[in-house]
Amino acid sequence: MMLLILASTENDREHEEHVGHWSTFGRFCLARSRHDCRDDGAGRQRDGYRAVIWRAGESGELWQTPNQTVENVKRIRHEEATAAAEAVGATFRCLDLGDYPLNITAAAMEQLIALFLDLQPQVVLTHAPLDPFNPDHPVASQAVQKARLLAAGAGVASAFKRIVPPDLYFFEPHQPELCEFAPNTFVDITPVMEQKVKAMQAMQAQGYLQDYYTELAARRGNHARRIAGTSEVKFAEAFQRTLPWVVKSL
Repeated sequence: MMLLILASTENDREHEEHVGHWSTFGRFCLARSRHDCRDDGAGRQRDGYRAVIWRAGESGELWQTPNQTVENVKRIRHEEATAAAEAVGATFRCLDLGDYPLNITAAAMEQLIALFLDLQPQVVLTHAPLDPFNPDHPVASQAVQKARLLAAGAGVASAFKRIVPPDLYFFEPHQPELCEFAPNTFVDITPVMEQKVKAMQAMQAQGYLQDYYTELAARRGNHARRIAGTSEVKFAEAFQRTLPWVVKSL
């Protein structure tokens, strides 16, 4: 179970080679998870610099190895995640909160709020709030949404340190229809598709998902081309924006 935070802040602009922050929340490195998560990366151009979004997950395949241990699974997955992050120029942070079940304690919520306050993200990506196959996914989604609101002072000024409420998106789940995922935002990842593939290849414990998400990127690219009326988009990723846009004019 993961939360991905994309921090597109003024601090990032001070480091030209640094293209984004991302953080995993919950499931990464969990020893006893039997289900998988997708490994995926997306790149976008925002305010003249690129932000990179990436995520990693557990793998039941590692537990097919005789005499496997929690510590070894954590080590392997951490190494894979670090390599994948490097492939897309992101930084990696693992909170290692566990999974199956994922229980959000008061201390864990404080950690997550502190992460929001530290990174001051402009965009937050997390799981869809409904998943009939992975009970930990909705738990992580609700925790992310709660931490976002608390870090932002629930949208009002307060006497405490707070952040500007970041945009919130759900990324596409493995079973989108069953999770009631309704994409309303498509990101053109054509310029960084090679980086995405390299990041997925780093996640050797979940190699069977590489073809699936490569094919999905091509299908979403087709959708994006039809929506935008342009032939330039070859690969895309779908997201569900949760809040209305606030604009000066149409």
